[in-house]
Amino acid sequence: MSAADLFSVAGKTALVTGGTRGIGKMIAEGFVEAGAAVYISSRKAGGCAEVAEELSAKGTCIGIAADLSTEGGCRGLAEEMAGRTARLDILVNNAGATWGTPLAEYDETAFEKVLALNVKGVFHLTRFLVPLLQAAGTTDEPARVINIGSIDAIHVPILETYAYSASKAAVHQLTRHLAKRLAPAITVNAIAPGPFESKMMAATLQAFGEQIAANAPLKRIGRPDDMAGAAIYLSSRAGSYLTGAVIPVDGGIATVR
Repeated sequence: MSAADLFSVAGKTALVTGGTRGIGKMIAEGFVEAGAAVYISSRKAGGCAEVAEELSAKGTCIGIAADLSTEGGCRGLAEEMAGRTARLDILVNNAGATWGTPLAEYDETAFEKVLALNVKGVFHLTRFLVPLLQAAGTTDEPARVINIGSIDAIHVPILETYAYSASKAAVHQLTRHLAKRLAPAITVNAIAPGPFESKMMAATLQAFGEQIAANAPLKRIGRPDDMAGAAIYLSSRAGSYLTGAVIPVDGGIATVR
């Protein structure tokens, strides 16, 4: 097998949730450019259509509006996917939310919103899509689930985002649990991003971006191709013998400082 084939995702079908911006869009665009047929989802139909049209200039991209903060919304997206394709090679559970508030003011609303989307949404959408993933996966070439965690679940974050860091720690453990249950025809891994340009990180990078980059062992903020490359690796033949792993893509911030 050539190196090009080893890292190929050409011809595969992928779904990237939260695929209209930030890390989700980075991954979706990387898949499209690599020859995969990519579905993206977002709560806002207009945003889905706009980004799908933009990425379709480079390949195949289709937008589907979905609210993944409820079990019904997850079931609805899975049913929509089943009506459009007989198999799903790659599921990227990226849709997420954060909430930052001082400890004394951190209430139930914060935890309900963040855990509903970041943890329960990942769980429900994955379980509803298992039939499509199983239709695509074999022992030799499994289907792939990639959960987007965070380095905030590996080290203690500076900001008071208690529900977010707790939710991402749950995603990391859920990744390992699902990996055991869904093997061998489906692998489940997680990417734990560090600082990347995104709406969620915008305020932090505006205030502390230079300091974060200076303190990172690799001395920079993550680029879109860094995130796309990690996702393509996990989705290609090169990553087919990896499951239950949590891979920090953070320039070394959480692992070697």
